[in-house]
Amino acid sequence: MFKAYEEVIEYCQKQQIEMIDFKMIDLLGRWRHLTIPAKRFNLDTLKYGIGFDGSNYGYAPIEKSDMVFIPDITTAVHDPFNEVPTLSMIGDVYVIAEPHNYQFDQYPRTVANKAETYMQELQIADEIRIGPEFEFYVFDHIDYQCLPHKSGFSIDAEQAIWNGGESEYRNLGYKIPLKGGYHITPPQDILYDLRSRICLLMEENNIPVKYHHHEVGGPGQIEIEVEFGGMREMADKTMLAKYLIKNLAFQEGKTATFMPKPLYGEAGNGMHVHMHLFKNGQPLFYDKNGYSGLSQTALYFIGGLLKHAPAVLAFTNPSTNSYKRLIPGYEAPVSICFATANRSAVIRIPAYTKAPEHKRFEFRSSDATCNPYLAFSALLMAGLDGIQRKIDPIEEGFGPFDVNLYNLPAEEQAKIKSLPRTLDEALDALEKDHDFLLAGGVFPQQLINIWIKTKRKESRRVLEQPHPLEFELYYDL
Repeated sequence: MFKAYEEVIEYCQKQQIEMIDFKMIDLLGRWRHLTIPAKRFNLDTLKYGIGFDGSNYGYAPIEKSDMVFIPDITTAVHDPFNEVPTLSMIGDVYVIAEPHNYQFDQYPRTVANKAETYMQELQIADEIRIGPEFEFYVFDHIDYQCLPHKSGFSIDAEQAIWNGGESEYRNLGYKIPLKGGYHITPPQDILYDLRSRICLLMEENNIPVKYHHHEVGGPGQIEIEVEFGGMREMADKTMLAKYLIKNLAFQEGKTATFMPKPLYGEAGNGMHVHMHLFKNGQPLFYDKNGYSGLSQTALYFIGGLLKHAPAVLAFTNPSTNSYKRLIPGYEAPVSICFATANRSAVIRIPAYTKAPEHKRFEFRSSDATCNPYLAFSALLMAGLDGIQRKIDPIEEGFGPFDVNLYNLPAEEQAKIKSLPRTLDEALDALEKDHDFLLAGGVFPQQLINIWIKTKRKESRRVLEQPHPLEFELYYDL
């Protein structure tokens, strides 16, 4: 939003900004924040930063937890949800040192910066453009608890098919069938105006929107697709988009979730990531004579992604719930392969992208429980490794498979490698295969170690908790 400190001060005076809020991302991908009065914001804030305890963010040990946050004024937005006029900005974390502080190498935004710099140093490309698709559910009610003696959850959505027989309140019908919501129109689509308001709010906050629509999930699943941008830029905008979506829904008496599989038997929420490389403004993924219009560079990038896909999933699909979405029979892919216009493949080349500058592919397995800085960086590093090592996806047996993989005979399906089925399997793969992430000093080994340890602990908590279904299956045995 701003290029100079003076612009910030001028804006604050004109808009009568009273508070400046600083948002930082923790290890798992949640925003944290702290706020100062606008009159306290000065050049020293940009030079020396603001101190905080890094141990509470999941990174630093308690004995080395003093860090400083330095805001990035280019990310500033006027926060629309605060009663007190507030300017919000994100930034970078530095380690306190003499004679000068230095960027904390485990901070996710630092990793994303390093990944883009490494790509440029290799002289493979000078720009990667990312385009995420945001899928999420909007519900009218959610309650859950996880106690030693009581566990469960309850979800409700006015438009859900299970409310078709409701007679305690005025019921006008027009419910959406199971997995019947794709591009549904009003009156079934009661979320249309909310989606439009969300998109206008995103546009106002410099997140250009391509389109929005009701997704497959009947009880309120939404998709919003945005325009492309640089990798770190789009990680910033992913965090901002989630903030805007959740807060506007909350403001209007609803609740939004990006959880990959909140409902059994319904479509899950993914975050497909479209990507392509450019050098000197020219697209590197296009070749009119290549498969589906892709260049050999693009195929090598795909080869790297698919070769490292099990390890990459530890960052792109980092929740136990992620793997309840990645099951056969839905649009979420489970097979490590690529194809054109095929939503059952991990990598899909859109058939409608024919112009050289639009030629790209999407990684379909990822979801929004990820930390976008780490997820996007892992995708880039896997692709760069594929280009450097010339990993040909066709020679590796990754396709192309231009058929519905779910309809293949069992013996043919068995020949295609599958994605990890659990978070622990993805973490096992990351433990065995992460050298490509260490290249160029992009991912510190310590960050990978902390990530694996943290996620193993999450997985154990889920495995150790009795599940309500277990009572149905086993209580009477």
